[in-house]
Amino acid sequence: MKQAIPSIIITEQFHTIDLLKRYLEESGKFSFLSDTAEFSKAYNAIKELSKVLVIVDISEYQEQGLNFISKITSDFPDCRVIAMSVRPDVDVVIRSMRVGASDFLALPVIKNECLESLSKLYNDIENIKQKKSKCRIITVYSNKGGVGKTSVATNLAFELAKITKEDVALIDLNFQLGDVTTFLDLKPSFNISYMLQNLDKINEDFLLSTLEKYKDTSLYVLADPPYFKQADNISSKDIIRLFDILRQTFSYIVVDTSGGFDSKAMTAVENSDLIFLLSIVNLPALRNCQRCLEFFEKLGIDEDKVQILINRYMENDEIKAEDVEEVLGKQLYWKIPNNYFTMMAAINKGVPVSEISIDSNVAQSFKNLAMMVSDKVYRQKFTKNIRGV
Repeated sequence: MKQAIPSIIITEQFHTIDLLKRYLEESGKFSFLSDTAEFSKAYNAIKELSKVLVIVDISEYQEQGLNFISKITSDFPDCRVIAMSVRPDVDVVIRSMRVGASDFLALPVIKNECLESLSKLYNDIENIKQKKSKCRIITVYSNKGGVGKTSVATNLAFELAKITKEDVALIDLNFQLGDVTTFLDLKPSFNISYMLQNLDKINEDFLLSTLEKYKDTSLYVLADPPYFKQADNISSKDIIRLFDILRQTFSYIVVDTSGGFDSKAMTAVENSDLIFLLSIVNLPALRNCQRCLEFFEKLGIDEDKVQILINRYMENDEIKAEDVEEVLGKQLYWKIPNNYFTMMAAINKGVPVSEISIDSNVAQSFKNLAMMVSDKVYRQKFTKNIRGV
């Protein structure tokens, strides 16, 4: 059963509040969260919610109410508003809709009109949710340095953009030692700190013009802050909100994180659709990987979202893939072959590995990995290829 959408009522009229609470309950699709006569209190409540219905009475404070509607619909894209007034003349209705209201009800509230409006807005909010769910956030993580997180994140993001032709965002959340821009030889004009300071301005045009585009592709890069101190002002809540905003524009978001268990890295992990827990095949790395799995389990992260990815894998290594699976108690999702010279040539030139040698085993591995994590049509194509169909 779908969860009811929380609702906030803004009015000074107790009779209106009682009626609306009754209709919200009767709709079965919305739950009453709170009522207030103060716009500032309502705003503070709205910003804590991912989606919300706000019912605003603008009878007494029309201009203030219209400005409030404009602000919340601009700041919170998943917020939907019903404006109300005892004076529902054409001018007021038009102005309300222009500033962002989704519907308008005359006061006193008529039951059938209210229930019809609630039903329409519920479908609207659910459709937004479905649209956003098409975006997939993929975080590449390891609590051990030197295993190739940035290489994997960069090449995976590039191949996703190349294969799907859809917009892909690559985010560098390694705030101390971020290297994404180095791996792609980019000198971005803006970074994540700037982006978070301008969340209120963000829309699709702003994102596509502010994020650094990699050559003539649909890959967009959001760089780490250039100064350590800037990272101190970035909170977990900022990262969640940034993810929510990016979901509305990009089909895929690939995240390169720091190697620790700090709150920012864990926020990225917890808000991802797929987590690649990266390791190489040696005992210290596998032990760290095992600890990560245990920690993720304590955090309550769905084990199906966490997939093991082995980097620099060699078929003739002393430790086999089957040994790794036995140690970790989990099946491997993917193995990226070891090809030191090709990878180092790509890193030193600041390009994805397929631009160095498109036919190399490591370039083909990243391409096939991208096909596996992309939309169903590409997964089917990849499955047919490996089966020889």
